[in-house]
Amino acid sequence: MTVFWERMAAHFGEAYADSFARDHVMSELGGRTVHEALEAGWEAKDVWRAVCAAMDVPADLR
Repeated sequence: MTVFWERMAAHFGEAYADSFARDHVMSELGGRTVHEALEAGWEAKDVWRAVCAAMDVPADLR
């Protein structure tokens, strides 16, 4: 989880990463937010892959 949140902060910025994770509903996560997907038992690496696909995260941050 630590690496996941570090990657979220690297892409979105420290201040926006949590806000994005709480508020942005993603079809790649079955209509869930990042927090909802993690709470539902999704693996952090799968959630990160979904974020990367949805938000065009640059390859060097994946």
